[in-house]
Amino acid sequence: MPNHLIFRLYAPMASWGEAAVGETRPTATYPGRSAILGLIGAALGIRRDDDDGQHRLRKSLQVAVKQRSPGLLMRDYHTVQVPPSQSKVTHRTRREELAVPKELLNTILSSRDYRCDGVWSVAVRLTANAAWSLTELKSALERPRFLLYLGRKACPVAAPLVPTLVEASHWRQALDHPFESALDPQRTWLPLVGNEKKDKHLLRLPEQLIYVWEGEADALDGDTGTVESSETWDEPVNRRRWQFMARQEHRRTEFVEREG
Repeated sequence: MPNHLIFRLYAPMASWGEAAVGETRPTATYPGRSAILGLIGAALGIRRDDDDGQHRLRKSLQVAVKQRSPGLLMRDYHTVQVPPSQSKVTHRTRREELAVPKELLNTILSSRDYRCDGVWSVAVRLTANAAWSLTELKSALERPRFLLYLGRKACPVAAPLVPTLVEASHWRQALDHPFESALDPQRTWLPLVGNEKKDKHLLRLPEQLIYVWEGEADALDGDTGTVESSETWDEPVNRRRWQFMARQEHRRTEFVEREG
């Protein structure tokens, strides 16, 4: 029986949110656990305010990512009108924020970071008490209940995810699995051709690739050499209140040999 579900992410723009300070909204170079769970939750139709559904999803899955290309960084500077801060006053919608008298509105400078033309492979495995099967998750990604986007609503996916069930002994074996093309083979467009040389030519893929996973440090391929471990705050605790907790993440950087 297959024990991993893999799929591939591509969009002209993606935003993998990191801790935000002030009016700056930075992005990581690859999707974290929260982003992946959010995407799968949207495919399943789990709403943000469904605390029980979000909890069951969080407890059901382990994830790993292969970054084939981080894409190019794009920074969007813009101005935003906001109402003054007032004790005991809560604005629940953007409409309510702008409903205050115009002379009271303040203007602030804000920036949002995006990754352009990045390509990532994602692998998912189930925990012992998973609430869904891999087959159910695959079906949800093929026919999602809600629109799928990569970090922000302005970043919808731009190519089929091609969710695939595979048998693998380690994360790396699953993440390195070649994808079948979901497109007309005559089209010389993007990232789902499943051919490293063609992908590299079309997407200008860098020589460096990154594997990121959770679990044990040797869970990638049984080797702990060159593995970097760190604490990251992307374990979702409450989606409504945007609360996250820390988890352990492992990472390995490798270089693809140049041709010739």
